[in-house]
Amino acid sequence: MTRDTMDYPHSHHMKKSIAEAIAQSGDRVSNSAVIQRTFSVLEAVAASGCAAAKTVATRLEIPLPTVYRLLNELADSGYLVYLKDTKRFELGPKCFELGLSFQQRLVAPHPIRQITDQLHRSLGTAAYFAIYRGSDIILTYCSDCEKHPRLRPLRFGFHEAAHATAFGKILLAGMPEPQRTDYLEARGMQVLTPQTMISREALDPHLAEVATRGIAWEHEEFLPRQTCAAVPVRNGTGMQVGAMAISTPSSKMAGRAKLVESTLREHAGLASSYLRGGSVTVPVAEHA
Repeated sequence: MTRDTMDYPHSHHMKKSIAEAIAQSGDRVSNSAVIQRTFSVLEAVAASGCAAAKTVATRLEIPLPTVYRLLNELADSGYLVYLKDTKRFELGPKCFELGLSFQQRLVAPHPIRQITDQLHRSLGTAAYFAIYRGSDIILTYCSDCEKHPRLRPLRFGFHEAAHATAFGKILLAGMPEPQRTDYLEARGMQVLTPQTMISREALDPHLAEVATRGIAWEHEEFLPRQTCAAVPVRNGTGMQVGAMAISTPSSKMAGRAKLVESTLREHAGLASSYLRGGSVTVPVAEHA
């Protein structure tokens, strides 16, 4: 009987630890490699929606017995679910619990969401709020509408391409140089458009100017034909902890730079006031 025809719930392999399972498969790897392989398997299933063991093994170039054991252990722990009818695996309840916990910890407080919504209405642009989270830069709220849509790669939890986004530049500019170096070396500086700055020689002077002026502009560096701007948000100690940002088609920016900058600063000031512990009153405006 092949493993594909075995009834997953009765597999005696399920009770073994992941480390034991890999060791017994004869595939000798370090503890760090065990962890890396486990997450790789989990990510491969997530990327596919659901996947068979052979598909995962082929994609990751990991021996099939090892993949079976990892999948079984992850399913036994609740991180995956085995679908008997299709003999495939998909994400389990533990993954959704982790995702919900992540979202609950990062979701912007209601007053911050109100301020970001008001920025969106005032300028007739998509509006964003991003924060530092540990060593990362994460987007925690987007405000848009059908007439003024967000940049579609941007979503809750987005944390890529800080070198090419306005909110990313604001937060990079506020980092001590060693921290910025560690951040950029770990994540790289991917080419996204012909305008993307992909060298420290170009980016560092630009970030120095951003820090001096207190505003970051991004002209078609993240997406073609799109312009973005961002300003810092500070807590009660004056420390930069977040950024307010907008995005709009470049064709709609002519003659609006001063208005965009002043409106951004006004709303970032409201957000900073809230973070300093003060109550804020958000004026209501119709869509621009």
